[in-house]
Amino acid sequence: MLSVVNLSKSYGSQLLFDEVTFNINPKERVGLVGRNGYGKTTLFRIILGQEQPDSGKIAIPNNYRIAAVEQHLNFRGKTVIEESLKNIEEPELNQWRVEKILTGLGFKKEDLQRNINEFSGGYQIRVNLAKVLVLEPDLLLLDEPTNYLDITAIRWLAKFLRNWKSELMLITHDRTFMDSVVTHTMAIHRKKIKKIKGDTNKIYEQIAQDEEIYEKTRINDEKRRKEIELFISRFRAKARLANLAQSRIKTLSKQQKLEKLEKIQTIDFEFSYSPFPAKVIMEIENLKFSYSGEQPYLIDNFNLIVGREDRICVIGPNGRGKTTLLKLIAGELQPLAGTIKKHSAAKIGYFGQTNIDRLNSENTVLQEILSADTDGLPQRCRNICGAMMFENDDALKKISILSGGERSRVMLGKILVSSANLLLLDEPSNHLDMESCDSLMAAIDAFPGAVIIITHNEMFLNTFANRLIVFDRNKISVYDCSYQDFLSDIGWEADSENIERVDKESEEKKRNKELRKERAERLREINRILKPLKNRVEELEKTIVQKEKELQNLYNDLASASQNGNTNAIAELSKNSVSLKNEIDDLYNELDIAINNYETQQNIIETAQNPVF
Repeated sequence: MLSVVNLSKSYGSQLLFDEVTFNINPKERVGLVGRNGYGKTTLFRIILGQEQPDSGKIAIPNNYRIAAVEQHLNFRGKTVIEESLKNIEEPELNQWRVEKILTGLGFKKEDLQRNINEFSGGYQIRVNLAKVLVLEPDLLLLDEPTNYLDITAIRWLAKFLRNWKSELMLITHDRTFMDSVVTHTMAIHRKKIKKIKGDTNKIYEQIAQDEEIYEKTRINDEKRRKEIELFISRFRAKARLANLAQSRIKTLSKQQKLEKLEKIQTIDFEFSYSPFPAKVIMEIENLKFSYSGEQPYLIDNFNLIVGREDRICVIGPNGRGKTTLLKLIAGELQPLAGTIKKHSAAKIGYFGQTNIDRLNSENTVLQEILSADTDGLPQRCRNICGAMMFENDDALKKISILSGGERSRVMLGKILVSSANLLLLDEPSNHLDMESCDSLMAAIDAFPGAVIIITHNEMFLNTFANRLIVFDRNKISVYDCSYQDFLSDIGWEADSENIERVDKESEEKKRNKELRKERAERLREINRILKPLKNRVEELEKTIVQKEKELQNLYNDLASASQNGNTNAIAELSKNSVSLKNEIDDLYNELDIAINNYETQQNIIETAQNPVF
């Protein structure tokens, strides 16, 4: 068990935490949350002995091993497997465990004998993660372990950590990942630490409840304090009540004054929408691309039609071409073959991974956002700076001194400056804290236009994905379904491979694979039939809502005209309202027919799938 007692830490005038106390008890898996800059990583560094606190102490039992993932890429082993085994006692006996972890993190069997320097920095970090996991320390500290992992490796790591036998502390912006792993959640909030049993929802609910109680208590105390002050000012000069007034003065001096809680900056924004008149915003036909200009193609014979309200999530293992596809769509790369046809009214907002590096380091935040504003309106850009948490003088910070998370917010701000009806977002949640991720997800969900987003965050996928572009099984597939439908009906190749590594595939598993393929084909056929019918129902519902708003406005105008005695307006408004009412009635009849058609086809499909004998 690790105990932290009265710990304080500051950098200059910035106080991170003040006399915080907590325990990490046996077998607890604790998620650590808090906004960027609140001291989460600093707390880890203090626990590891890499930094010293200003005051307080950390009690660590004898022979209690604490480990974290090394960020430095300083390898002595020649191959992946050799490097992964170098810190392990009896490596021959533990090699199978190391191989299991490495394959779970995305290395293929043939990769294990390759030179480690042949791999990208992200995969080299995975080797460092594997080296820590196989050591099985008493306390494992993981700071944003998902940043260098793809979605299949993240799913494997979550399952692995749920079976962790000792203690764990985890920092991550991915709420789904954290909630699936932890037993307790701990928050750094207002320079204090609160720890509860349960997930992130419970800790945030508890914080909100505590602050509501505090504010009510503060208001009541303030009211009581004013009453006492009024009594003292009235009666302290009267001899008969002087003692009583003096008693009230003592009471007031002993009463601790509760200060109003300081407002916490939060990202709160929405993407500007440029109205789009058509149903289809983009068509991609027979797209081919490779960086060499020759086969094998990274993207081969890819086709996609993007509707004006689509929520398309691009998912799959790293290195398969997801970012390349988005660059092709954005026009940053030119295809070797095929066409990308954009509607003349299409306006694109593009957030790319490498775009952060293109920010002018000599510009201020305000100057950088102004540079993307075609209208050149300083006040609007100031407002966007504020929405991105760069208020007042913070908007005058130079890009060169900003953290990765702050630069991501600048890039989002640049997209907000101009209106768009198609957002292209390449892992926009990287470098954002959990609260900022929530705000981003809400803004994307509320955006009326189309969105194509690369993400490994399963909360994003589960919230708004209605179509998927999946890079898996050495091909690119488009599925008109939710992420949960994809998992249940198709699933990841890596998930199947991990099962096969534990136990050879049986005939039953082979049959299940065939069934999954059949279900995938059936799902595509069902969506081909049902989607147009469902779209028609939704289109009619939206039209009816709009028309009923217009009718209500006519009724309001009619009431005003009646009060003013404007007979010409009354006649015109009455005529228009009757016409609009008839139009709405016709729409309801159409809706009834559309719903009936949709439900009839649905019943036919369900009967075909589940025949009664």
